[in-house]
Amino acid sequence: MNKKLFWLLTFLLLATVTFAQAQQPKKIPRVGFLVAPSRSFFSVRAEGFRQGLRNLGYIEAKNIVIEYRYAEGNLGRLPELAVELVSLKVDVIVTAGPGGLAAKNATQTIPIAFAAAQDPVASGLVDSLAMPGGNVTGLSVLAPELSGKRLELLKEVIPKITRVAFLWGSSSPGALATKKETQAAAKALGLQFQTLEVRDSKDFDTVFEAATKDRVQALLTSPGAFINTHQARIVELATKNRMPAMYAEPEFVDAGGLMSYAANSADLFRRATVYVDKILKGTKPGDIPVEQPTKFELVINLKAAKQIGLTIPPNVLARADKVIK
Repeated sequence: MNKKLFWLLTFLLLATVTFAQAQQPKKIPRVGFLVAPSRSFFSVRAEGFRQGLRNLGYIEAKNIVIEYRYAEGNLGRLPELAVELVSLKVDVIVTAGPGGLAAKNATQTIPIAFAAAQDPVASGLVDSLAMPGGNVTGLSVLAPELSGKRLELLKEVIPKITRVAFLWGSSSPGALATKKETQAAAKALGLQFQTLEVRDSKDFDTVFEAATKDRVQALLTSPGAFINTHQARIVELATKNRMPAMYAEPEFVDAGGLMSYAANSADLFRRATVYVDKILKGTKPGDIPVEQPTKFELVINLKAAKQIGLTIPPNVLARADKVIK
């Protein structure tokens, strides 16, 4: 075989291999989406997540697959849903709240990015904010630290307030820390503080009756899957008892509640896609620092204020990011 023929055959062989490799379909990444509340409660956040992916060039059902798993408020379902996502061999699991620990307990190899965690270090999700370690990273919502701001806003709306109550679900991770922070903030503002603990859906009527009997003047709620799942009932009871309420999630205000102050939830899930993108491109989650929120949102419902005979001061209304009229 002469040299020309040898090089020609070699060139054809290499070209064939290269062409065959080019024709092989590119692996489409698969993302698990695991959260505790219902699909309807999480709709705005899920859309924020999809929008963030689109901004980065990922189009659902085209070049990325999202496996959604909602526990519908049943925290006991989270572990089995996490195991289900692991069995699907997803490339990364995106989660929030108690879903983070359920995912971490289900796998130590699949990367996990949480879009909202109340205290990721204390809960055991990560070693530290700067160096998470392991297979988990994400965004902290700074929930306990926001308690003071929520109380300050309530006091501005109701200057003569002297007694407040804190509604919390003791089964929600991070709720105890939020309760303690709220209690400390109430003491600093010279307010009497009462806790309304709920463990079952039947408890809501009882605790609201107790709050009314004790002449509670305003209510704050804790973030958490259990409280979020019963948002309609909580808003109904607060309105019925003409009790001004500050919520930890904007969805309560959209559902007829008075006001909320929190990190912008849709923005958190948009930012979580940056973690997903880095992980899909090979960065280890343990090497990506946990971020804290940068965008906060005050939402006020003037319809709800009118229903309970409350006037929102102009200086508070002017600071609102969203006003429902």
